[in-house]
Amino acid sequence: MKDTVKVKFMSTINSVCKKKGCWMRLDLGRNKESLVRFKNYSFFVPLNSENKKVIINGKAFVNETSIEELKHYAEDAGKTEEEISKITKPEFTYAFEASGVLMVLEN
Repeated sequence: MKDTVKVKFMSTINSVCKKKGCWMRLDLGRNKESLVRFKNYSFFVPLNSENKKVIINGKAFVNETSIEELKHYAEDAGKTEEEISKITKPEFTYAFEASGVLMVLEN
């Protein structure tokens, strides 16, 4: 991962892997998201974490995500076969490797 930036920030979870909680997509504002995976696959987030606020720590970078990987994430997110079949080209995405995630408690 070249061009990485170590950072800690707060955001809202837009979506989570519905199978294990092994990735999440965070809102970056202006209709942008970051795909967050967890360092060494060593921890997960609760499956019901959508719309929760989190503070994450780790490395941010731009990543090219293959068609195969995009379809895998769409399947994990519970997308329909029709939605998955519309994935026809790779994407450059904002990505993040989290070394820590703190779920913010709501009052």
